[in-house]
Amino acid sequence: MSSKYIKSLIAVLSQNDNPGNALFMKKYMKDKFGFYGIQTKTRRELTKKFLNKDSLPPLEKLPEIIKELWNMPQREFQYFGVGLMEKFAGKLNKKSLPLVEFTITEKPWWDTVDSIAVRVVGEIFRNHPGLILPVTEKWMASGNIWLQRTAVLFQLKYKSETDTDLLFRYVLELEGSKEFFINKAIGWALREYSKTNPGLVLEFVSSHNLAPLSKREALKVINNSSQ
Repeated sequence: MSSKYIKSLIAVLSQNDNPGNALFMKKYMKDKFGFYGIQTKTRRELTKKFLNKDSLPPLEKLPEIIKELWNMPQREFQYFGVGLMEKFAGKLNKKSLPLVEFTITEKPWWDTVDSIAVRVVGEIFRNHPGLILPVTEKWMASGNIWLQRTAVLFQLKYKSETDTDLLFRYVLELEGSKEFFINKAIGWALREYSKTNPGLVLEFVSSHNLAPLSKREALKVINNSSQ
C-alpha cells in the first residue's frame, strides 16, 4: 500500500506528464522503460520538496519506499529513488547492501546504476572501507554486468584516495569482455583517475591489451592534454 509520501509524489509527477517527451525518452532508453516525459530540470524542481530534510521519510522506511518506487512503470520514479538513496547514503551500512543490490539489479540500466555506483555505493564504502573487498569481490564473481560495473565505478570520485591495485585488478579480471557497458566503465574509471595520475594510467593502458573502447576512453584526457 502506498504511503502518503509516495501518493503525494505520484500526484505531483502524474500532473506534469508530457506524452510527446515520454515517447522520445522511451525510444532513447531502447524502449526499456515508460516515462511521464518530464525533463530532468523540471523533475528535480517538482520533487525538490520531497528531498528536503524535514520531508524525508524515516530511514527504516527506505527499503519499503524504494521497492515501491522501483515497481512503478514510469522511469521518473526510479530517478527519484536514486536521489532519495543519495540523501541517505551517509547513513547506509552493511545492512543496507541488499537494498543497494536490489536497485542495481532490478530494472538495470546506466541511467540509474551509474549514479548509485558513484554517489551511493561510493559513499557507503568511504564510510565502511571494510566492506569494499568482500562485497566487490562477490559482485565481480556474480556474472552480473551491472554489479561488475558498480565494482569498477564506485571509486570514480575518490581521486588520490583511489585504491589503484583494486581498480586495476578488476579491470584485468574483466579484460576480454565483449560487453559494451563493461568496457565503457573500464575506460571511464581509468579516464577519471588519469586526472589524478596520468602517468600511472598511461603505463597501465600501455602494458595491457584492453578493448579498443576501454583504451580510447581511458586516454581521452591524456591525449587531449598533450595536443
